[in-house]
Amino acid sequence: MVKAKDDATMLIGVITRGEHGLDMVETIESKTDMSVISTTLPSDMPEFIEDATHFLKGIDEAVFNVDMLITYSLHPDLTPEVIKLAGKYGTRAVIVPGGYARAGTKKRLDELSQRYKIHILVDEICCTLETCENDIINEFTSKLGRPKYKVTTSNGIITKVDVITGTPCGGSWFVAENLVGTSSSEAPIRASLLIQYYPCRNENIHKAAEIQKEAIIEALGTSTS
Repeated sequence: MVKAKDDATMLIGVITRGEHGLDMVETIESKTDMSVISTTLPSDMPEFIEDATHFLKGIDEAVFNVDMLITYSLHPDLTPEVIKLAGKYGTRAVIVPGGYARAGTKKRLDELSQRYKIHILVDEICCTLETCENDIINEFTSKLGRPKYKVTTSNGIITKVDVITGTPCGGSWFVAENLVGTSSSEAPIRASLLIQYYPCRNENIHKAAEIQKEAIIEALGTSTS
């Protein structure tokens, strides 16, 4: 059930396109205490769009009546129009996966940010999301973003892995479950392999693998036994 915007639970809007964004919606619903509402855009779009509003006609505008929006519009002509709508509805923060090549120019997005008083965070992949200067986004990234773990070991063997901050694709929980029984020395490499076995839609899976490796190395540095 989607809760009202003024409810204590954080409400996230997600605009999906094809399969992009579906993992995010599922992870928010199944792994966090946040609520989510989603709507979808056509997967097939021309390379150049003259009238972006044409592709936004069927969108569920309830997706903008949220605390924070994540848009997988993934098109430099379309994303600025999505952000315009978000600004008009009073959305205070927007995360744009896919990088500036799919989001529009930084100059254009900065103009929209200033005009609508909206914080816009553009990132290549969501498993690199970290703390920034925006409290709304920080509340989100304390739960989903760059992975953080708490690792418990006994005699050099991992006995428990708790997910502190999970990746939006849901892969962190898969990694955590399958690291139990692994030696501490082998765990970082195994973590990087496990995320590649997970059905993640991330196009930069090698970057995601490196991030998982680094997260486990960091967790082992503060592990308990």
